[in-house]
Amino acid sequence: MKTKLLAGAMALALIGCSEKNSESLRESPSYDMAPIDASEAIPTQAIPAPAAAPPSEMRSPSISVSSAPGVAFNYSYAFRLDDNRIAKVQEEHAAACEALGINRCRIAGMTYRLVRENEVEAQLLFKLDPAIARKFGRDALASVEKAEGVLAATRISGEDVGTRISDSQRRSADINSEISRLEARLKQGGIGDRERSELQQQIAGLRQQLDGERDTRRTGEAMLATTPMQFDYVGTGGLPGIGYGNPFSDALNMLVHSGSVMLSFLLIVGAAILPWAALFALLLAIWRTRPMLGARKWLRGATKPPEASLTAA
Repeated sequence: MKTKLLAGAMALALIGCSEKNSESLRESPSYDMAPIDASEAIPTQAIPAPAAAPPSEMRSPSISVSSAPGVAFNYSYAFRLDDNRIAKVQEEHAAACEALGINRCRIAGMTYRLVRENEVEAQLLFKLDPAIARKFGRDALASVEKAEGVLAATRISGEDVGTRISDSQRRSADINSEISRLEARLKQGGIGDRERSELQQQIAGLRQQLDGERDTRRTGEAMLATTPMQFDYVGTGGLPGIGYGNPFSDALNMLVHSGSVMLSFLLIVGAAILPWAALFALLLAIWRTRPMLGARKWLRGATKPPEASLTAA
């Protein structure tokens, strides 16, 4: 009897412990598992290093290129998504640019092309404020991912325009110094007309070089003031496992093409043979007329040998 009571008490204790564990699991906090952008990540020591990431979590590298003074960047993105969603995503990107205002974002070009019945290619070109270029590209990628698309390719190229402008400024300073020296020589007395003419020509050539250096600096400043960005949209298209090629439409196109080639061949052959066939039919009709039949009989009688005529008699 004591043994049965002891076993019952132990069972009740185990049930109570399991209920407490289940309540603690129900009350455990839920963590946000949204992906974190590397540019906005918290200190690394607070995040344990994960194991090997599965292929489904692959993403493009987030590399900051905004901290490069004097470098003019050029951004290019290629997005892949369903063909029937390209137009909507392209409109969203254009609307996001228009919302920023023409001083910060301008649409420089747009194309939308239906290559086949189920294949779409599109492109958008922007001129952006360099301060918002990287964020604009990141937001565009977010809208593509929202439409169940992916980033197929990205390219960021830079050109050291600041060094070019500094070199141009130094060259302009040297040219101004040379112009000042030549003008001072002109103001001096005791020079002939020929030397004066040569000095004036040299000064005119140096001033043209100054204009060229000024244009170089203006071009570089314009490149630093705006950042070009290109979006290319490529559809998934086609049938599952086949891609862009639709075998049914391809077969129909081949049938139409083969039929047109055959019809063209028949027309060409007919055009070549028909005149000769008409001439042969005309000659055959003339050959079978009564006058021709009489002429043929007369010719046969005239050409019959004399022995044959005596035998017949």
